[in-house]
Amino acid sequence: MAHPGTAAGEVPRDRHRRAWAAAGPVGGALVLAVLVWLLGTGPFLAGVRGLRPGTLLAAVAVGAVTTVCSAWRWRVVARALGAGLALPAATAAYYGSQFLNCTLPGGVLGDLHRGLRHGADCGDPVRGVRAVAWERTAGQLVLAVLALGVLLALPSPVQGAVPVLAAVAAGAAVAVAATGRVAVRWVPAGLARAVRTVAGEARAGLLAPAVLTSSALVCAGHLGLFLLAAGAAGVPGSPARLLPLAVVVLIAAAIPFNVGGWGPREGVAAWVFAAAGYTAAEGAAVATAFGVLTLVSVLPGAVVLLVHRRRRRSAERSARTGPSVQGHHVVHGGVREDGAARG
Repeated sequence: MAHPGTAAGEVPRDRHRRAWAAAGPVGGALVLAVLVWLLGTGPFLAGVRGLRPGTLLAAVAVGAVTTVCSAWRWRVVARALGAGLALPAATAAYYGSQFLNCTLPGGVLGDLHRGLRHGADCGDPVRGVRAVAWERTAGQLVLAVLALGVLLALPSPVQGAVPVLAAVAAGAAVAVAATGRVAVRWVPAGLARAVRTVAGEARAGLLAPAVLTSSALVCAGHLGLFLLAAGAAGVPGSPARLLPLAVVVLIAAAIPFNVGGWGPREGVAAWVFAAAGYTAAEGAAVATAFGVLTLVSVLPGAVVLLVHRRRRRSAERSARTGPSVQGHHVVHGGVREDGAARG
C-alpha cells in the first residue's frame, strides 16, 4: 500500500529505479563469477603480479595527461553552455569523479556527482549536469569513431562486422538530424525551441575543435595504458595487433553494468583475445592489469575528495558556531555581554 500523500505511480517508479540501480553491479558480478568459474583465479592474479613500480608510475603520468585533457573538454563544453569554470578546478573535480567511477557500481556516479556540484556552484544544477552529459557523450563518440577507424584498418576478430556497424551508425546520425529538422517545423513552438537548444548544445559540445582534440588525446592515453597493461601481463604483440583488441575492450568498459568498472570489460577481453589467437586467460589477465592501472591513474582523485570533505565540514562548523558567537554580543544597558562598552 502506498504511503498517504504519495502519488499512485511513485512507488512503482521507485521500485524500477532501485531495480535498475541494482542491475548494474549484479550484472558485473555475474560476469566476473562466470569468468572465475571458467578460467579460475590464475589469470586475474597474473594480471596483478606483473605490475611493477615503474608501470604504476607510468600509469599515474598517463592519468595526469588524460585527466587534464578531459577537464579541458569539460571546460570548453561548460563555457559554451554558459556555466564556465577554471581549468584547475575542472581538473580537480574530474580527478574526483574518475575515482568515484572506478570505485562505485555503474561507472557513472562520479560524473553525476561532478555535474551536480558544478551546477550548484554556478547556480543552475540542470545546466551543470547537461554540461557533463555532453562532454561525456563527446568522449564516447570520438572513441567510437576512432574504434571504427582502427577496426577497419587493422585485422581483428570483428573486422568483418565493422562496415555494417559503420553504415548503421551513419544512418542513425542522418535519421536523428533529419528528425530534428522536421520537428522544428512541425511541432509546437515550445518543443521546437527545446529541439533548437539541444541542437545548439550538441554542436557546441560535440563538434568544437577543442572538444574533438581533447577527446582524441584522452583516447590515445587510454590506449597507451592498455598497451602498458598487456606488457605487464606478459602478453606479447605489436601495437598493430593489440590496438584493435584494445578499442573493443574500451568500448565494453563503457557499459554501465559493472562493479567499479569490473565485469563486461574482463568478459569481452577474454572473448576478443581468444578470437584473435591468444587465450581467454591472457585476455582476462590484460583486462585485470588494465583495471588496476586505471584505478592507480586516478588515485589523486581520492585526495581531492578528502580535501573537499574536510573543507565542507570546516565550513559547516563555521556556519554552526557563527550565530552563537554573535549572540554573545547583545547589548544590555550600554555594555555588551562580552564586556565591551557600547560605542
